[in-house]
Amino acid sequence: MFIGYFTERPYQDPEAGFFGATGTPIKDLTLSNEVYNPELGAHLYNRYLDEKIYAEEMGFDGLMLNEHHSTPFCMGGAMNVEASILARITKKAKIVLMGNILPIWDDPLWLVEQLAMIDLISRGRLVSGWVRGTGRESVAHNSPPPYNWERFKEAHEFIVKAWSEPGPFRWEGKHYQYRHVNPWVRPYQKPHPQIWLPGVVSRDSLMWAAEQRIPYIMLSTEMEPTRQAFQLYHDTAAEQGYESGPQNLGYLWKVHVDETEELAEETARKYIQGPSNPFLAGNEGTTNPALLALPGLSSRRRVLPTQAVATTARGGAGGVLGRPYERQIEDYTIITGTPKTVIPKIRHVLEYLRPGSVFFWDGDGAMTHDDAMRSLRLMGEEVIPAVREIAKDLELPGSFEVDTATGKPIPQETPEATADIEGGHGED
Repeated sequence: MFIGYFTERPYQDPEAGFFGATGTPIKDLTLSNEVYNPELGAHLYNRYLDEKIYAEEMGFDGLMLNEHHSTPFCMGGAMNVEASILARITKKAKIVLMGNILPIWDDPLWLVEQLAMIDLISRGRLVSGWVRGTGRESVAHNSPPPYNWERFKEAHEFIVKAWSEPGPFRWEGKHYQYRHVNPWVRPYQKPHPQIWLPGVVSRDSLMWAAEQRIPYIMLSTEMEPTRQAFQLYHDTAAEQGYESGPQNLGYLWKVHVDETEELAEETARKYIQGPSNPFLAGNEGTTNPALLALPGLSSRRRVLPTQAVATTARGGAGGVLGRPYERQIEDYTIITGTPKTVIPKIRHVLEYLRPGSVFFWDGDGAMTHDDAMRSLRLMGEEVIPAVREIAKDLELPGSFEVDTATGKPIPQETPEATADIEGGHGED
């Protein structure tokens, strides 16, 4: 199993009201950046990088970064910059980008070069995820919503070719045209880094991922819609002539571990506090209906019937916002407690969904640096080793153990090879 760590890196500002019992209601794309404090922003970027370094020390396989734009709930407006830093200052953990928003890139060749450099500096630790983005990103970057899906697929095809095939070559597509494609930087991994697709329950995205034989990562959705979505992936794979398994599936959800049950309860309630994150249920009034209905961005035929239920778990569109904290505890979309009580709950989720990759979403909302570090320490000491044993018992291999296209085991690196890679970073 592949075990990763994630946080949205929220912009936490108590003086601006981004740190209260319910957070300051902020409708998407309506808050002026006049309130932005650069000194606070500098502190927070360094805080979140420090937490990622500690997560690697505690034994996480992957450090997940994501990207959103023009919003205080996620500071990852230039995720590839953060990934570049982590490529140099970490040693073992995969750098998982979930992901670059392909439709807003007018020059995907630039993305080819950026990601290849990250893969080289990290010596082959990049996992490159793509996303289509939300209405927020389309508006913030003036990207035409009706062509979102077309641009996504064409950019993906172009990037894979530029990574995999020697240049120079021409590219004459509908949305991208190049006379000369010959990037003088190629990925460390051959033919290219693993590509993953995160999402909620988009029928188009799920089926496309299965057709491409790449992992699909469900993002903080309720368990029953998640299981139905995973089944659609498996059914599509069967139609494509191969058998998918846990290695093709991943799940991100909110997990916090603490020293006592009382402290765990107090801290986990901060998930629904702080910056008004539309993906953290409990923050009311954040979703801008205009952004959910951009012409051409989505349609009823493109989503599963269960999408309303699934996105409600994330506090997004499709249902009643502000789901009570208690409801999320009840349905396992938030898990909290001491290691003793958290581990059985994680096992329940793994048994029900059977993903080969999991990401624990922690240190978010109004959680402090100390809150995040306590949880990371306890995860490293007790939770991660237990989850690895559970995964072995349930036979849940990740995509670095079993090939997602063939289902065959992937040869693992020897300790000697790993030591050589680590030594290549040198000492300052």
